[in-house]
Amino acid sequence: MIDGHDRDGQNLVLITGLSGSGKSTVAKCFEDLGYYCVDNLPLALLGKLLEDPFQFSDDHRGVAVVTDVRAQGFAEELPRLLASPEVAAHSPVVLFLEADDETLVRRFSETRRTHPISDTGSLIESIRDERHLLSELRGAADRVFDSSEWTIHEIRHQVRREFGPKAAGESGPVVNLMSFGFKYGIPYGTDLLFDVRFLPNPYFEDGLRELTGVDAPVLEYLENDAEYQELVARLHDFLAYLLPKYAGEERSYVSVGVGCTGGRHRSVAVSEALNEQLQGAGWTLRLSHRDIAR
Repeated sequence: MIDGHDRDGQNLVLITGLSGSGKSTVAKCFEDLGYYCVDNLPLALLGKLLEDPFQFSDDHRGVAVVTDVRAQGFAEELPRLLASPEVAAHSPVVLFLEADDETLVRRFSETRRTHPISDTGSLIESIRDERHLLSELRGAADRVFDSSEWTIHEIRHQVRREFGPKAAGESGPVVNLMSFGFKYGIPYGTDLLFDVRFLPNPYFEDGLRELTGVDAPVLEYLENDAEYQELVARLHDFLAYLLPKYAGEERSYVSVGVGCTGGRHRSVAVSEALNEQLQGAGWTLRLSHRDIAR
């Protein structure tokens, strides 16, 4: 991880640069990484935030603040803010985004938005005026990203490479394991979906109906079935193969749904078993049972 951290190792990143260079897209990438993001504050409020940037971010990796020429007096005031003792104490990392003139003209033409410093001149003149206005800030930046040739996926890759969990020795993506019942609908946004309704159903066994897949009698019942054992082993092997592929695509999350009829027995037991087997592989796991209480 690059330098720029304060309380409990949290990071403070200031995202700035040319209009149309992709600052909003980069901010979304930081949100996916677990940062608390703030965009386009007036300079007076920005100064207050930067004096204590982590006051609202206890559960976040850090704080990312987007600021640019939309804030009145930006080019003159921002360097002064960064040099103030209160802000400098947090060692903010300044990330400057830019793109070539042709790319910026095309982006503004596609979105039909007015350039923030446009007066009566042409778009290309406004772009060049802003580039000159921010030249000193660019020179003082800790990181400069030129997004001219980057796709959204490439931008995400660059942000994760410089600021993400891999740079801190952690692994990604976050793996969300969820058990559910098909009778209540398939979870929205599931990347991988496994139907385990072919397994023997504890619901129809005396003494097991009111229990769930986390209870020992249900687990014992399922573990005595060879198909359950083989299913868990094969799903584990499948996920062990796939998850590194998702990580290579810089995915922030992978949602895995395991479904049975009611979401109380078979899907719960399989999800619990997969969660246990994946624990030692270094993935960040989140386990939930959507319908276990129904």
